[in-house]
Amino acid sequence: MLLFSVWAFPAAAATLVGSAIIIDGDTVEVAHQRIRLFGIDAPEVSQMCERDGQKWPCGQASAERLKALIGNEHVICSGNEKDQYGRLLAVCTLAGVDLNQAMVADGWATAFRKYSEAYVVDETRARAAKSGVWGSSFELPEDYRADGREKASGPVWLARTPTAAPASSGGCLIKGNRGRRGKWIYHLPGMPYYDETRAEEMFCTEAQARAAGYRKSRAR
Repeated sequence: MLLFSVWAFPAAAATLVGSAIIIDGDTVEVAHQRIRLFGIDAPEVSQMCERDGQKWPCGQASAERLKALIGNEHVICSGNEKDQYGRLLAVCTLAGVDLNQAMVADGWATAFRKYSEAYVVDETRARAAKSGVWGSSFELPEDYRADGREKASGPVWLARTPTAAPASSGGCLIKGNRGRRGKWIYHLPGMPYYDETRAEEMFCTEAQARAAGYRKSRAR
């Protein structure tokens, strides 16, 4: 499930009808055309989530959920853009049911706010109900992919050194430290792991933390 580019290029409006081959929780193939379900982002097939201290294959579960929703029925997928990989960006329906929405509403995909806010309300409800992946701790799919690219490019974090001591925070509450993967991340009060995080630097604002080379914790 590669991330589609923000520079999706226009294509002639297309409607594809047929049985679907499930690639993952937000990608299918219909009539020999690869389709990316628009406005949603599901865990990668290789992605693991954590629940009750145990890892589980939430990416595979997401794909299985989409497969269960579709079964052997024909879907209708309509869109008018393709991404940089040539995939049609589409909304797919089955018997009038918006499958994109169903995946988010059931908690097996997130609303891909970067490209659409169509399913934000559905995500909010699923999250409150701890449905699907929301009953777990997990990285957002786009962050998981980004981490994969960072690993491929090498341990750039080695060049990072703290710029301030945490002892005198002056009321600043944002904790910065090096995470288990060696990345420099910051934690806000109320976030998971905030209390047990040992601060290597303290910041008053998120802008200060980012300027110092940190990124926000993705723990959920």
